[in-house]
Amino acid sequence: MTRTTNARIAGFTYLCYITIGISNEVLMNRATSAEGTVATLARIAQYATDMRLVILLKVLECFSAVVLAVILYGITRDVDHELAMLGLVCRVAEGILIGSIFVPNDMGLLWLAEARAGGYVPDPATTNALGAFLLMPKAAIGAVFFAVGTTTFSYLLLRGRMVPQALAWSGVISSALLVVGLPLQLAGFLSGPLASYQWLPEIVFTIVLALWFVTKGVATPAMVMNGQRAG
Repeated sequence: MTRTTNARIAGFTYLCYITIGISNEVLMNRATSAEGTVATLARIAQYATDMRLVILLKVLECFSAVVLAVILYGITRDVDHELAMLGLVCRVAEGILIGSIFVPNDMGLLWLAEARAGGYVPDPATTNALGAFLLMPKAAIGAVFFAVGTTTFSYLLLRGRMVPQALAWSGVISSALLVVGLPLQLAGFLSGPLASYQWLPEIVFTIVLALWFVTKGVATPAMVMNGQRAG
């Protein structure tokens, strides 16, 4: 595929990725907005369809991450093959971790909620303990790989002068903030509103980049134009 076609696919995939993420949050919040484990499991059983949609959307999110990994690698590999490969591996790891952690977790919650509603679980104490474990906030390991991957690809877009410099720099800076902030969040040093606010620059950058890819595509890397292909 041509570089322009790859850029447009990446742009549409970015937009789908964002839409899926927002839809996941809305559905998940509606299905789990209750106080206490017992009440939350009861609500999940009531909103079982929402949970099933969440599971399907997270599967799509996995594939979106993998598609972005391959397409962005194809766009940036002429700038620096090794760094582009690092970005690809990180974004693929992100997709795999979403599928291996969050999807089974949501399936477990749905099974437990429906089993409890049907009276099939013999031990309420064990059920509540398991429910509390499944409802516990999950470590954003996949998000760390996302941050490293998108920082790498943003740097390559900047180095290759493939998008406007201001846009590329905003991607490098917003992604680098996540590279620093997410491990701090995992370790418990960053919490509360700051943990959410750190995502805002990245969300804005991703939307603008997606729209640029769809409408403008990407330029040929500067080093390729100068006849210096990366090794």
